[in-house]
Amino acid sequence: MPGFRAELTGCFSTPCDDNPTVVMLEAGYQHLSLDWRYINAKVEPAGLAAAVAGGRAMGWRGFNLSMPHKVAVIEQLDGLGESARLINAVNCVVNRDGRLTGENTDGKGFLSSLTPLRDPQGARVMLLGAGGAARAIAVELVLAGVAELTIVNRSSARADEVAGLVRAARDLPVQTQAWDQPAAVPSTIDVLVNCTSIGLGDAEAMVSIETGSLRSDLVVADVIPNPPQTQLLKAAAAAGCPTIDGLGMLVGQGVLGVGFWTGEDLTPANSPDLVAVMRAALEKALG
Repeated sequence: MPGFRAELTGCFSTPCDDNPTVVMLEAGYQHLSLDWRYINAKVEPAGLAAAVAGGRAMGWRGFNLSMPHKVAVIEQLDGLGESARLINAVNCVVNRDGRLTGENTDGKGFLSSLTPLRDPQGARVMLLGAGGAARAIAVELVLAGVAELTIVNRSSARADEVAGLVRAARDLPVQTQAWDQPAAVPSTIDVLVNCTSIGLGDAEAMVSIETGSLRSDLVVADVIPNPPQTQLLKAAAAAGCPTIDGLGMLVGQGVLGVGFWTGEDLTPANSPDLVAVMRAALEKALG
């Protein structure tokens, strides 16, 4: 007798209509010959506890969290992985025999897209922004052994908060810089990362930087997945910089999430075909 019950995964967020993760992950499931589904669910803050309890009761393999639930979900879980604990935010929940563990794959997804171009070990990195993406990326960069970190943000308090997270993870030089004028990238910086939402859904938006400070030996990354080619990346490419778009980070997160849910070692380095399939599905969906 064939089985008629698919394993369930999904994402709890609001809004959720513009989240393309479902396309990417279901393409991945098909590639892996898994009878699994990914449900993109609109969950308001008042319904988060009920949604988590429902996922637990129905035996979901796991689920993602997007805004505004990444911190609020923690009190509904049974434990946290190292990155989630340091970042104090969860974007991926794993069901292990009924016990829900919160993980954070945001920064790990970024690292998986950075590593082929630049080993983070010993790198000097400049982050634009101090929100959730910056927190996750900063922590993972520190755990990966970067030598120095500079955080540029309009709010000095938010930048200092991320710097505190970094120092709690490992003692290393961390500078904060006010973003009250176009940011110049020092010649000592190896990697520049836009961690803000500037450019999301707006192909003409440009982060406030001095484009003349971009150099051909500088790796420039943007966390924005849509459109993949932001104005920052276009300016960086024109300056001869190696670039990393936000799709790489999103695919990296997805591959790691599937690895958590299946219990398989599906790191991007071990599963290049899966990475290619999921990226192609995203590119097609986003035109």
